[in-house]
Amino acid sequence: MKMGSKLNFPWLVKMAWRDSRRNRSRLLLFVSSIILGIAAMVAIYSLGENMSQEVDRQAASLLGADLMIGTGKQVTPEIRKMADSLADRRSEQRMFPSMIYFTKSNKTRLVQVRALGGEFPYYGELETVPASAGKDFKNGQAALVDQTMMLQYEAKVGDSVKVGNVTFVIAGTLINAPGQTGLSASVAPPVYIPLQYLEQTGLAQKGSRMVTQFFFKFDKPVNMKELTEKLRPRLDIEAMSYETVETQKENTARSLQDLTEFLALVSFIALLLGCVGVASAIHIYVREKIRSVAILRCLGTKGWQAFLIYLIQIVVIGFLGSVAGALLGVIIQQFLPIAFQDFLPIKVTTELSSRSIGQGIVLGVVISFLFALLPLVSVRKISPLNTLRLSFQKFSAFRDPVKWLVYLLILLFVFGFSYLQIKEIPETIAFCIVITVAFLLLVGTAALLMWAVRRFFPNAWNYLWRQGLANLYRPNNQTTILIVAIGLGTAIICTLFSIRAILLKRIELTARDNRSNTILFDIQPQQRDSVVALAKEFNLPFDGTVPIVNMRLEKINSINAETLRKDSTIKMWRGTFDREYRVTFRDSTISSERITKGKWSGKVEEPGKVFISLDENFAKNNSIKIGDTMLFNVQGAPVTTIVGSFRKVDWGRVQTNFLVVFPTGVLEQAPMFHVLVTRIDNKDMSAKFQQQMVQRFPNVTIIDLSAVLNIVSNIIDKVGFIIRFMAAFCIITGLIVLIASVLISKYQRIQESVLLRTLGASRKQIFYINALEYFFLGALAAATGMFLSLGAAWLVAKFVFETEFVLKWLPLLGVFLSVCFLTVFIGLLNSRSVVTRPPLEILREEV
Repeated sequence: MKMGSKLNFPWLVKMAWRDSRRNRSRLLLFVSSIILGIAAMVAIYSLGENMSQEVDRQAASLLGADLMIGTGKQVTPEIRKMADSLADRRSEQRMFPSMIYFTKSNKTRLVQVRALGGEFPYYGELETVPASAGKDFKNGQAALVDQTMMLQYEAKVGDSVKVGNVTFVIAGTLINAPGQTGLSASVAPPVYIPLQYLEQTGLAQKGSRMVTQFFFKFDKPVNMKELTEKLRPRLDIEAMSYETVETQKENTARSLQDLTEFLALVSFIALLLGCVGVASAIHIYVREKIRSVAILRCLGTKGWQAFLIYLIQIVVIGFLGSVAGALLGVIIQQFLPIAFQDFLPIKVTTELSSRSIGQGIVLGVVISFLFALLPLVSVRKISPLNTLRLSFQKFSAFRDPVKWLVYLLILLFVFGFSYLQIKEIPETIAFCIVITVAFLLLVGTAALLMWAVRRFFPNAWNYLWRQGLANLYRPNNQTTILIVAIGLGTAIICTLFSIRAILLKRIELTARDNRSNTILFDIQPQQRDSVVALAKEFNLPFDGTVPIVNMRLEKINSINAETLRKDSTIKMWRGTFDREYRVTFRDSTISSERITKGKWSGKVEEPGKVFISLDENFAKNNSIKIGDTMLFNVQGAPVTTIVGSFRKVDWGRVQTNFLVVFPTGVLEQAPMFHVLVTRIDNKDMSAKFQQQMVQRFPNVTIIDLSAVLNIVSNIIDKVGFIIRFMAAFCIITGLIVLIASVLISKYQRIQESVLLRTLGASRKQIFYINALEYFFLGALAAATGMFLSLGAAWLVAKFVFETEFVLKWLPLLGVFLSVCFLTVFIGLLNSRSVVTRPPLEILREEV
């Protein structure tokens, strides 16, 4: 066979095939690390494509109409006149939070009341049990109640529920409504009542927090884009928002795309873990092939030809592994809609996506190629003399410029893939830096541990312990690969547990000691004295009531809403003029805030000059400075103010905190409602107090912190499940890397095991040595991941949530012990075939 410098591809393929015959099972182990990562990517890509298709199909059902316009302001005659003239058919919905009272169980609950009139929804339906209740409830004094709440309060169809002053018969159980998700329903369960009974409930009072929506159906084709462009100026003046089928489709698609991109990034981390396993396994494989390559070089093979032989092997096996991963991804895809059902506003089908499968296979082949290059480039430098001096030459290609080129290609690949998911260069750079730093920290930790064990070797210890520790830094050790793979997976899981504990603790802090845990909203001025009297009857601690006035911001200095829309260079939040502000007035600051800049005066000291105080973050986000003027529209009355001070507000406290605070002497005559904050330690007393409040003051909304804590805990559990679900890919990938590394390393440890057996070591002693090594590996990997997670959780607590760091040892200890057990179990299972067979039998196989 002539082997010149000319590329002889058929010969290269034949040599790759022949060389692989003895090593195919081991080659499959190389790519087994990426199979799960590819499976996750294919499943997520397929889910995203399925969701995109369903959004196109169900966009009209998500909105329920051709057009919706809404406002949080009181509906004026002008708004109603405009709504009446817009379309052939119109429906109206009023939404607001309120307490309801289950007459049978004598229990109360905070819900979102939806007073609905008209034929809405025009597309889709209100899914109810019985099915007819979705339409029939509008014809009488009946209500639809969310299914979860029906189960929670043991209510049945035919029971009664009191909303305000009106008692409604429960006509049906609400299963789903247009645009509703399981997560939103858990926060504020919806209760539908007919619009014609809204006034009778007594809940539609001036100052109530109510959103009005008008839904329109056009019987004839209408250019919706032209219509909304025509309506936009009028809607802006009235501070109204609008939604069309097209905008609903875009918004929903954008939200779901954000979800799939986040999931794809998590899957990508699992894939990168697998890549580390591929690179490590091939590194071991190449070291074993040095003699074979040296023989080929002696026979005239060029270094790059030997390199191509093994590259062909890896690429082909990588392709097969990618196909296997894609098939597994198709299976996983069938379960994803079930896992994410609480987060999706649509019903998602699970259709096969050839595009996603193709992307997964190509991605797997590219990754196999790139990460196989790292160890394979070393093959080019193997000399024919290695056939003679293999034992004495330390082979290293660290200074090879081609290897640094491969590193650059890998970084560019990671950056490019991340950019496709994130779409923003700064965020992509930050993500790549975080991933790189995490890997470097884990690799550095592994190197430090190996150095420390070697430097401070405990010579006085028992031989078996010394041998187990020595295996951590011996040639072909697994310390680095396992600490990186298992450590990163452990870090993700532990970080999740820590962040969950931080979030819950942040809420629990508001309920400890003597802090308030119950808030009463929407107390009308004429009800204030009666509500205070009832609170005193129950001996509840409170410090008066807090007045709240609704108003809109018209102008900051010379900037108004129109100026902000036209000038994109103005550094101000785009929604500054579109929202309604709820402000209070008082003569002093409270315990949850402190003045950070300027001077606070609790009363108007000079006629015509009203100095207000702003939250410092609100001021910063809108480029507002001390001395700037702000013009407010207080329900029709213009009030010009001057920014006198900034406050740092602790928004985590269950207390009446505000972005804007007025001094006394300005808003006393404005329409307002009051808030009362108190603390109720006894659950039975809390239930009785709420019952009395709902029966005597049905318009008053009560927020019970203990109920909020349960809701938030459930939400965090649901979000946590998604993160755990995705993090499981990282953990399982890490375990696969562990298994592959252990199985591959078996061929390196055969000679030393045989040598120990020959020198008289018993099977039990070898098992003991191996168990110690794998215990140290598992413990070090888990400990490293845990400490990284603690650092990440501390940063999140301090800079994201701005709260105290909380450490929960129990779940972290559970993760630590689980990782240690699995590492030891897999290691001993692998070692069993070496120590249970006679040394000569193993040596014959090796020969």
